[in-house]
Amino acid sequence: MRNLRKSSSTSIKFDEAAPLTALAHDIDGTICAFGPSEATPSISLKRTSIDGTDTTSALTIATWDAEATDRILDIHSFPDTQTICVILAQGDLVVVRLEPQPGEESIEVVGSVDAGIAAAAWSPDEEILALATTAGTFLLMTRDFDPTANVTLSPEDVKVSDHVSVGWGKKETQFKGRGAAKALRDPTVPEHIQEGTLSSLDDGTVSVSWRGDGQYVATNAILEAEPRRRIIRVYSREGVLESVSEPVDGLEDALSWKPSGQLLAGVQRKADGLVDIVFFERNGLRHGEFDLRLTKEEAESIGRHFSLSWNVDSTVLAVSMPDRVQMWTMGNYHYYLKQELRFNSIQPSRSLLANWNPEKPLQIACSDGKEYRLLNYSFNVSRGPVESPFDQGLVAVIDGKTLKITPLRTANVPPPMALDEVELPETVEDVRFGADGKTVKVLHHRQASFLSCDYAAKPAKRMTIQRTVPFTDDSDESTFETQRMGEDGFNMNENGVLHRDGAPLPIRCTSFIATSSHLIYTTSNHLLKFVHLQDGEDLQIPLDEPEKDERCRNVERGAKIVTVMPSAFALVLQMPRGNLETIYPRALVLAGIRHCILNRDYKKAFLICRTHRVDMNILHDYAPEQFMRDVDLFLKQVHKVEYVDLFLTSLSEENVAETNYKETLTAKHGEPLTNGHGNDAGAAHTLSIGSKVNRICEALLAGLRQGPSPNLQNIVTAHVCKSPPDLGAGLALVSELRKQQKQDKLESAVEHICFLADVNQLYDTALGIYDLDVALLVAQQSQKDPREYLPYLQSLHDMSPLRQRFAIDNDLKRYAKALTHLHALSEFGEVKAYTAKHELYSPAIDMYRYDSAKTTELMHLYAHHLSSRNRYKEAGIAYDFVQDYASAHDAYRAASLWQESLAAAQLIPLAPDALTTLATDLAAALEETKDFPAAATIHLEYLSDLETAAKLLCKAHRFPQATRLIAKTPQPTLLLKTLLDPALIESSAAMTELLAEMKAQLQAQLPRLHELRKKKSEDPMAFLEGGNADNNAAETDIPDNISLAPTDASTTGTFMTRYTNQSTGTLATNATRRTSKNRRREERKRARGKKGTVYEEEYLVNSFVRLVERFNSVIDDLRNLTEGLLRRGMRERALAVEVAGREVHSRCQSRLAEVFPSSSLVAVAGGGGEGVRKGLGGEEVRRPMGGEGVLWDALEASSGAPARAPVLRGFEGLELLG
Repeated sequence: MRNLRKSSSTSIKFDEAAPLTALAHDIDGTICAFGPSEATPSISLKRTSIDGTDTTSALTIATWDAEATDRILDIHSFPDTQTICVILAQGDLVVVRLEPQPGEESIEVVGSVDAGIAAAAWSPDEEILALATTAGTFLLMTRDFDPTANVTLSPEDVKVSDHVSVGWGKKETQFKGRGAAKALRDPTVPEHIQEGTLSSLDDGTVSVSWRGDGQYVATNAILEAEPRRRIIRVYSREGVLESVSEPVDGLEDALSWKPSGQLLAGVQRKADGLVDIVFFERNGLRHGEFDLRLTKEEAESIGRHFSLSWNVDSTVLAVSMPDRVQMWTMGNYHYYLKQELRFNSIQPSRSLLANWNPEKPLQIACSDGKEYRLLNYSFNVSRGPVESPFDQGLVAVIDGKTLKITPLRTANVPPPMALDEVELPETVEDVRFGADGKTVKVLHHRQASFLSCDYAAKPAKRMTIQRTVPFTDDSDESTFETQRMGEDGFNMNENGVLHRDGAPLPIRCTSFIATSSHLIYTTSNHLLKFVHLQDGEDLQIPLDEPEKDERCRNVERGAKIVTVMPSAFALVLQMPRGNLETIYPRALVLAGIRHCILNRDYKKAFLICRTHRVDMNILHDYAPEQFMRDVDLFLKQVHKVEYVDLFLTSLSEENVAETNYKETLTAKHGEPLTNGHGNDAGAAHTLSIGSKVNRICEALLAGLRQGPSPNLQNIVTAHVCKSPPDLGAGLALVSELRKQQKQDKLESAVEHICFLADVNQLYDTALGIYDLDVALLVAQQSQKDPREYLPYLQSLHDMSPLRQRFAIDNDLKRYAKALTHLHALSEFGEVKAYTAKHELYSPAIDMYRYDSAKTTELMHLYAHHLSSRNRYKEAGIAYDFVQDYASAHDAYRAASLWQESLAAAQLIPLAPDALTTLATDLAAALEETKDFPAAATIHLEYLSDLETAAKLLCKAHRFPQATRLIAKTPQPTLLLKTLLDPALIESSAAMTELLAEMKAQLQAQLPRLHELRKKKSEDPMAFLEGGNADNNAAETDIPDNISLAPTDASTTGTFMTRYTNQSTGTLATNATRRTSKNRRREERKRARGKKGTVYEEEYLVNSFVRLVERFNSVIDDLRNLTEGLLRRGMRERALAVEVAGREVHSRCQSRLAEVFPSSSLVAVAGGGGEGVRKGLGGEEVRRPMGGEGVLWDALEASSGAPARAPVLRGFEGLELLG
């Protein structure tokens, strides 16, 4: 679908006496060789600059004398050595040095072939020179002109290849049906066996051509044998004959090997005078052909001499004739004549010069001997307008005198076919469409044709020629240039860099197209991208994330844009093999939907969503407040019942405008456009409250009910589509229809609601509204057995209303509601049994709250139930409620509530001995649980044992209370010495020992923690690798499929990289740490915190935390102990205890900052489980699975996040102790 469009051209008419006979491209321009001729027996070399426009820009390089009868066969420039090699037909090899060294000549004949040279060609790598001599030999030379092969062309060469054709591509091998099977013949036997008869115009010229990689070279020469015929020989780089071509009648001397290496092109003149371009494979077999479309008269006049030349990327074949150069391209196995470059003069004895630039694929230099032209071409699609309403997808394809036009919106006709074709008087050079797509301007060699068409009309108006306007000078050609529709301001250079208004953009593409709202282009990574175009705003280029961004999507390798139809949301791509594909990119579709929503054209937006399978939620989510205001308009536009149902059934709670279809077009200040365009924050907050689905359904229900003819089906759908489904309301509508006896509507309503919801659930819901007739209708639509539901419904029908409702609710397991029906039936005995069976004590008590006797009975049942479930505290409270103190006393005692138990025991009242026994048992139990103050209270108040109470208070470090109790005794001094002082001494010894243990733990663990962290900061990998070792070989758990490079780069980001998927190494999915067994093993290792493992650091940190918490718990006891010791005159002991406490407190306070530095991992998502963390380099690191996850948690815990640091309580000593 692409045409060759001339992007620039340069023409120079030389005034040299000798004709221009050879061309060669150079890095600084083009080298032109003039002569020799009869009038000027010399050779002159000139270089034209790249931008030269006249003869003044041509600089003379060298001039030397030559034979007038000699001619230049080949000229080649070597930029690396600043030399030019000229090969002459009489055998001389001339080297021209542009910068000769001392002792070197600027022009030197480095060698000569005495017999003369028939053809010559340098290999593409400029290392081998191939020469075909007039003596029937073939020579290969190095760049220094040292021969590497000398082959004699022999008639025996034809025996190298034994050609057998199996008829691929021939009509004999095509399937024509069963009836033609008998008429098929052997495809390996051709109808006409060609003998290689020479053309009547064959002048015996020899040609040489290299393959693009320089590994093979081919010669085209006449075989001097009987019968004489022309054959193509293929030689390897070493001069070994590989193959010869099969006989072809009328084969002429032209030869060009396609650089890609697939085919060799030649010229065949048929017996009827027509001329074909024929192709050969490397093995010599024919491989297709195409007609040059010359008439017999043209073939005899301008078609006497041909030369062929492929461009460097094998896309264009140049066919040179005496007066013109044709450029052919191939697509879908069809050859198109894209350009025809004509000259005013005709060369009688040779074809025009045509030389492709080896660096620029579409730059060609041509000459007729007097005029030199340098032309640059580009592949462009001649497309029509791409703006609505004229975006018909018009594409014009040039094929010689035929213009093929296809409106892709109407008919996606694949090339080489077309919907419409028009024959023009001359070969087409360029074509442009008018702004409305109804006029077409066609440029020929010296005239322009104007055509008209209208493919949008019904019936379509095909292309017709209106007029042809001749022009005579180049100035008239400028009137033809018009702005290319949809691409104003954008262009792509030959390197694929896109420019806008002359300024380069950071975009490299293979094809592009621009509309009023989007720049669309394809990349070499096989991606199709969309860029929003906004006035005065920089282009926001999407990332290569087709799975996340609607502006980027994958396309087939090598696909290129043909045209776009924004109003149809269609984009046409052409694949490398030539076929067309029409796609509907999400970016275009969503842009159309959003545009329709903003214009309140909900019907069109709905139909687009329906056609292109876009989530219907976007109709609401893109502009929620606007949609809620326009519900009536929506129902008016989308009036079809099935359309409304489709919208309702597509609703979901997800906001697709923020997830799947997030708006990518931003406002001018860089903020995303607000959905709804004008919704204030308060309205948006209001809409976000509650269920979106229910809100839309309620709005649509209100609109449907207010309509002139409300549709029952839509109303039922709206109820069923709520979240959760309001099946009761839907069935209520069915019940209403039944009561109104609207049988037709009733049946359709039942069928519809059964289609939308689960029939079994509908059946239960119908029973739940106590409408047996509706339940029967629903059951009939289900797969239920009538023998099951009919007897059941009949039994319900025979019951009284309340008993019927109780049975239904009981069967539906709505026990609380069934209990209300029993209460209404005044069946208290059944109520008690039903309450106990289904544990409905609270609802039952609430129903009988005004009947104290029944409430008491139900509460007693509840208390007994709580006791059976070991909920003794609540059971005791319930027994207290019904004043059953004996049962309450036992329940409280079982719950270890000593105060409540003793209180209930006294309210029984309990016998004194039993009460004493109870108090003794409770005190012993409290003493076992270390609740010494409570046990002391019981001994003091219920057992009258003051001494025991004082001892217990001393154990609890309540020394002031103990002193107060002792002071109340008759002999306080004695008791203070015999009871209080020993308790103080014992407590001080225990406290001193405890503080000494804490001090020793700090001295042992904190230096080790400092050592571990220093090692980790210096070399994290060594820390983790070394720490993961285990003395027990059976517990070694290092994956053997992890590859780590010991470089600085491996430590970038976070040291967690070693044990996450962000590693530079590879970790198989079946790594051992991912198993649950190894996860448990890692958890055990982590709990032990064995020295030398990676878990040791976390263990030391946790140990420090526990120590601080333990010290906080004994601070109050420490204060009470020092005060008590000082009261009893034990100052030295008090001072020792306080000094030890101060030392531990100061050590803990000084090491908090060291143990808990700032965290090296910052949480960004998730709180537990599979969280995501951000490393030092900003990259996201995800928590791994299995055993690695245990290690992740351990390292994160040991990092010492400030939130985990414990709070150390303050400790102030007594001033009396100094």
